[in-house]
Amino acid sequence: KEQATGVSGIPRVEWTSSFDSFLHRFIPQADHIYLTTNEHLRAATIVETRNARFIKYCQERYPLHRYERLAPLMHRLRITKEPEEIEMIQKACDITGEGFRRLLGFIKPGVGEWEIEAELLHEFIRRGSRGFAYLPIIGSGANACVLHYLENDQRCNDGDVVLLDVAAEYGGWNSDLTRTVPVSGRFTQRQRDVYNAVLRIFRGANEILRPGMAPTDYQGKVVAMMEEELVGLGLIGAKEAKEQGPDKPLVKKYFMHGTSHHLGLDVHDVCPPNEVFAEGMVFTIEPGIYIREEGLGVRLENDVLIGKDKNIDLMAHIPIEADEIESLMNNART
Repeated sequence: KEQATGVSGIPRVEWTSSFDSFLHRFIPQADHIYLTTNEHLRAATIVETRNARFIKYCQERYPLHRYERLAPLMHRLRITKEPEEIEMIQKACDITGEGFRRLLGFIKPGVGEWEIEAELLHEFIRRGSRGFAYLPIIGSGANACVLHYLENDQRCNDGDVVLLDVAAEYGGWNSDLTRTVPVSGRFTQRQRDVYNAVLRIFRGANEILRPGMAPTDYQGKVVAMMEEELVGLGLIGAKEAKEQGPDKPLVKKYFMHGTSHHLGLDVHDVCPPNEVFAEGMVFTIEPGIYIREEGLGVRLENDVLIGKDKNIDLMAHIPIEADEIESLMNNART
């Protein structure tokens, strides 16, 4: 109780076992009852949840009270993170980093995508995580071009890259990482060119992910960076790029998803629509280029805390440079 009071500032803290007695004692003194339910935009609840059962219980027991939605208030509290929350997310990121480093010595031609998944799960659990923060995406070759590839049932072939969208949770808090590595331990020149293009966009996005920026403006600026890189890679022509419509269909052929999302208790954490970026928010940055005709997909992703003067990359310690990844993979094999 003392620890909870120290962290929260709430002077009176009681055990959850006494909740029912406190509820029945204080509700008669109230006119409004605020209750929560899952209002996440991605929620797809089929079975009755514990929250739904509690709402039904309260409405049956106290039918004359006025009921209000708690979710908007809770979402507002969850948007920016307290130091204790950041500490938990950082721990999840650290565990994820250890798992990724383990993979650099494990991935080689012939290894199964499912075997990579098993290696990660082992490392996550042994370091105190309960497992993956979300279903792992381990896509080699053409599978790297499938955004939500979940089968993880193919073998990795020499000459391909494998896209790893994999991360650990810790204490209910989530991390979210993506790396793309060469199965052979060496990128081909084309793979390296695409990889470095994505890395430049990643760094550019981090520079503009600043307090006061609107999400639509941010995505528009990232798409402009992407357009320039796609021209440089020979995937679209400069003249075509200038003439395409405002929906940027040529860019969307190779980059068809958003760049960032909130991160916290949910991997895609809650936030009111069009909320401008602010200090204390935690976001992913995850640009990608997917060239289906070449069977090549590259995505890079780190988790970033928006700071007042400068962002803090919570995954800065996890290898991301192509040279460093090659070096670690080949040193692990000798």
